[in-house]
Amino acid sequence: MNKEKRLQILTRLRDNNPKPTTELNFSTPFELLIAVLLSAQATDVSVNKATAKLFPVANTPQAILDLGLDGLKSYIKTIGLYNTKAVNTLKTCQMLVDLHHGEVPEDRAALEALPGVGRKTANVVLNTAFGWPTIAVDTHIFRVSNRTKFAVGKNVEQVEQKLLKVVPKAFKVDVHHWLILHGRYTCTARKPKCGACIIEDLCEFKDKVDV
Repeated sequence: MNKEKRLQILTRLRDNNPKPTTELNFSTPFELLIAVLLSAQATDVSVNKATAKLFPVANTPQAILDLGLDGLKSYIKTIGLYNTKAVNTLKTCQMLVDLHHGEVPEDRAALEALPGVGRKTANVVLNTAFGWPTIAVDTHIFRVSNRTKFAVGKNVEQVEQKLLKVVPKAFKVDVHHWLILHGRYTCTARKPKCGACIIEDLCEFKDKVDV
C-alpha cells in the first residue's frame, strides 16, 4: 500500500470520528490502568459493568489494597480470569504505593514493570491517559492492518513498528483508536462488513464481501 492511499484512509477515519477514545470507562490514569488490566481476554462492556461498581468504592491504589483479595474479587468476578487479575491488580497497586507515591508513572519501563502490564497495556495508558503517540496493537488492529495491507506484519510487534513508521505524526495519537473501532464494528473477524465500510475502495483485501 502506498503513502497516498494510507493518507486517504486515515483522513476518512478521522473525518468519521474526529475525537476517538477507548470504550473503557475511566476518569483518571489509575482507573484507566486498572480497566485495561481487567480487559485482557474480556470485553470492554464486561469491564465497564464491573468498574461501575468498583470505582465509586475504590479508585486509588490504597483503596483497592484496603479491599483485600476477596473484596476485590467480589467486584470483578464477572470478568474472565478474575482470580489472576485480582492478584496482579493488588500487586500493581502495592508497587504504585511503594514506588510511585500512589500515582501512575508516565514512563514505559516503570509501567511495564507492573504485574500484568505488558507493552500493549503500557501503550494504551501512555496514549490515552498521557497523550503519547504510541500504538497499542491488539487483535483488531493486527487483523485490520494485515487485511487491508495498511501495515503488514507476522506478529503484533512487527505491525506496531510498521504503523509507527508509516502513520504521519498528525494521526499517531488517534490511529490505534480508529483501527480498534474499525476492527470491532466493521472489519470484523469472521465476516467483514465491506459494503458498509468507509474505506472499502482503498482497502487492498482481496476477498471482500458485499454485506
